[in-house]
Amino acid sequence: MLAERQGERLPGWLDAVRQDDLPSLPTLAAGIDRGRDAVIAGLTLHGSPGTVEGHANRIKMPKRRMFGRAGFSLLRKRVLLAS
Repeated sequence: MLAERQGERLPGWLDAVRQDDLPSLPTLAAGIDRGRDAVIAGLTLHGSPGTVEGHANRIKMPKRRMFGRAGFSLLRKRVLLAS
């Protein structure tokens, strides 16, 4: 379903999960059901949030590295020099 982008198979998979005896799987199915349209779109459409995630990571990483060790002025210089 994931590799072949077959999101239309999700409802059948969820039904099979609900009928299984494992205790945590119905909870997983209920969580997926709450965002069913988004999950099906993610399994079907060809798109990636990679570019946006890369930019967010580029901005947040220096902040995480310097948290508690340096002031805002040093953080500002590092961000400006990195861009």
